[in-house]
Amino acid sequence: MKKFRGKKRYFRKLWSSVENFQAHADDDSWYDYWHKHLDFWGLGNDSLKIRRAHIKAHILLYTRILKQLEQLNKPYQSWVCIHDEDTGADAVYLHTPNPSADDFPTNFDFLKLDCKLPNTFSDLIDTAQFNVGYYESEIERVYYIQSKIFKAREATI
Repeated sequence: MKKFRGKKRYFRKLWSSVENFQAHADDDSWYDYWHKHLDFWGLGNDSLKIRRAHIKAHILLYTRILKQLEQLNKPYQSWVCIHDEDTGADAVYLHTPNPSADDFPTNFDFLKLDCKLPNTFSDLIDTAQFNVGYYESEIERVYYIQSKIFKAREATI
């Protein structure tokens, strides 16, 4: 494994991008499975500490986006996907009715709900605050996380 140089600067930029993120939350905006990857290069695959930091950042970004969507006067769906095997695929998603396709709301019937989170990040996800489900394929398991607080305003998973 190659040494991770510039780690302090990398995480300073990561947290700054999360804290300064602005969703376009006006009535003319729409999102067609828009998503944001914070660990695009998959750095968390090599280190549990880095993996956990990225999961924290995804959760913070997600709650920040939900706060900004409070003023939106149309339905939306938002969730976080955490992949067991590929940290570069972890992302925060936002979906609204849109002119691209007639696929809102997204059906999440394929999820197995009320699952037990892996020990590696179970302490990062407060199950009193978040609904958690997972999808398991032959390749990996993907966890879907959605806030319970905003459940009344958004279409749920």
